[in-house]
Amino acid sequence: MSSKIKSEIKLFNKWSFEDINVNDWTLEKYINLRPIIVPHSHGRHEHRRFWKTSRVSIIERFINRLLSPGFIGSKIKGHKSSYNSGKKTMLLRSLEDAFTLIELNTEQNPIQVFIDAICNCAPREETTRISMGGISYASAVDISPQRRVDLALKYLVQAIGTRSHSNEHPFEVNLAQEVIAAANNNQESRAVKKKDEVERIAVSAR
Repeated sequence: MSSKIKSEIKLFNKWSFEDINVNDWTLEKYINLRPIIVPHSHGRHEHRRFWKTSRVSIIERFINRLLSPGFIGSKIKGHKSSYNSGKKTMLLRSLEDAFTLIELNTEQNPIQVFIDAICNCAPREETTRISMGGISYASAVDISPQRRVDLALKYLVQAIGTRSHSNEHPFEVNLAQEVIAAANNNQESRAVKKKDEVERIAVSAR
């Protein structure tokens, strides 16, 4: 894609994908920053192995993760969960509002803030259960880059859900606050806390 076309394509026609940096070089190949106006590919990657990494925008992957069953009805105030009620369209509007809040609070491109949050929430080690001779024990293992991105998205969504539960602030505000805290590697971010906890358990299991 030429640089001219890339500069013309902006997320929600507001935010450019130019000059977006992935601070963790090990994750560069697994964070898709292909310019897209609306992060909605209509499931073209489904049933094709690894297409979620090579063909789906990281922002759409985040949206799809937020679409986990039960998340919408319980976390976004005033909406009932339904499988045919345009949940993704509703979330796209919420994400646009949240990115606007991020831009106002940080004076940075919200796409860059979001990418920084993913890098800070991606654990490098975890534990796995090993069984041998009737004895099982936990052992520390390195995490592949693709799984690191998957876990980062998972921790962010879980943190946003926890922050939104019984919270007086709108969903968009909670989403923006969690992403900003994670981008700053702040311990107020539940996603960063979860990542640190996973790595701490892995260190003790070496």
